Amino acid sequence: MLQAPKRTALSGPTLIRLLARLTDLDVPESRQSLSDRLSQWLGWTDAIALSSALNGSPPVVAAGARAFGSVEENECARVRTALVRAIADDGAAPVVRRRGTAKVPQNTAAADFPVFRQRCLVIQQAMETDIGLLRGRLRAMLAAKTPAMTRLARVDAVMERALSERERSLLAAVPALLGRHFERLRQAEQASLAAAQASGDAAEATPGAWLDVFRKDMQSVLLAELDVRFQPVEGLLAALRTC
Repeated sequence: MLQAPKRTALSGPTLIRLLARLTDLDVPESRQSLSDRLSQWLGWTDAIALSSALNGSPPVVAAGARAFGSVEENECARVRTALVRAIADDGAAPVVRRRGTAKVPQNTAAADFPVFRQRCLVIQQAMETDIGLLRGRLRAMLAAKTPAMTRLARVDAVMERALSERERSLLAAVPALLGRHFERLRQAEQASLAAAQASGDAAEATPGAWLDVFRKDMQSVLLAELDVRFQPVEGLLAALRTC
């Protein structure tokens, strides 16, 4: 009996592994090193700015910098918790409501992917905006510490400017991939219900179960995306804790 070849277990961020599993994509491991990949993403102006941030004269640190403490830690935790709640909620969380999203459908009769897509886009925008503001505040605080920390803040600013468009472009594919998963689940249930009806076992079928599966999968993907987006904030926090 012929057996389908097993796909190599994919390493890397949870977001990539989740999307590969949900869409049944065979994603090959990249053979490029991180430095090689970055060299393709950074333009010559980015390279000059990064070199200047790394090799320029030691920056002058302003006196009277505010100490890093529980206020900043608590604010980071608050922003992350609000985003997690928005992802887990079906449209009532304040971080999402203020941007005008609609409540996602709770039953198959009302299920239509554009509603889920809009919700996904709104949450992505909330993550980008809220995390970006948080990152900027932490970077400003870091820049007011030692010359070494000021240089690190400059490097972070350069990397954010250089990679933000690339990040936005890559993450923009998430709703489309979720759409493919949505249709696969719906079609699979339709086929299952048709088979159950043809065999006389329609009473045993549970219409609508696929929608709950999709909703949970979408939440898992958005939580994994949140982890990826929050990594720069975690890095800045780790640097501030050493000051």
